[in-house]
Amino acid sequence: MRIDVVSIFPTIFDALEVSLLGKARTTGLLDVRVHDLRDYTHDRHRTVDDTPYGGGAGMVMKPEPWGEALDDIVGDVERRPVIVFPSPAGERFTQATARELSAASHLVFGCGRYEGIDERVFDYAAELGEVRLISLGDYVLNGGEVAVMAMIEAIGRLVPGVVGNPESLVEESHEDGLLEYPSYTKPSVWRGREAPPVLLSGNHGAVAAWRREQQLERTRERRPDLLAD
Repeated sequence: MRIDVVSIFPTIFDALEVSLLGKARTTGLLDVRVHDLRDYTHDRHRTVDDTPYGGGAGMVMKPEPWGEALDDIVGDVERRPVIVFPSPAGERFTQATARELSAASHLVFGCGRYEGIDERVFDYAAELGEVRLISLGDYVLNGGEVAVMAMIEAIGRLVPGVVGNPESLVEESHEDGLLEYPSYTKPSVWRGREAPPVLLSGNHGAVAAWRREQQLERTRERRPDLLAD
């Protein structure tokens, strides 16, 4: 999978060099390319923002640098990419979204800042690929970088071969619409707290039933909205 990221703070994405995603980049499973939006400006101050039409607080990211960046990134690919812009006004990012996007061959992420990106950039991007405005949650961040980092990790780990044991992906939270069951390991008693005896019983059917009940109980207690869905 190829992933392109456009940001005015490209060094933030150095964190993708570590852990499983870093290994996936080394082995070629993930081809991640980070681009500095300011490289597509042509003035002495490398300006990427300006005051909003109609007035109001803050600044808006100018369309010209974004247009040139998208042309540069998408111009050399044969298939239309999925172009993702994190936005509090977008669809909600879920595990299902991550799994859907993990099947794409090319993702482009655009990290907005300030009061956002000129709306015409999204319209133009739709001529180059499939545009998705996606919200990480019902809150506002200073910019799109943190959201994009989270999305890349959630998506990247679902790419075949990135996680060593693919079975570990099946039973995670949200894969079946429920939260994951609690996990325990040795010792069986730690500081007076015992691991559930059923997990030490060797009865696989009983373990599976206990884990399912724990999923339902956790979801009822912490995320009842998931059961409603």
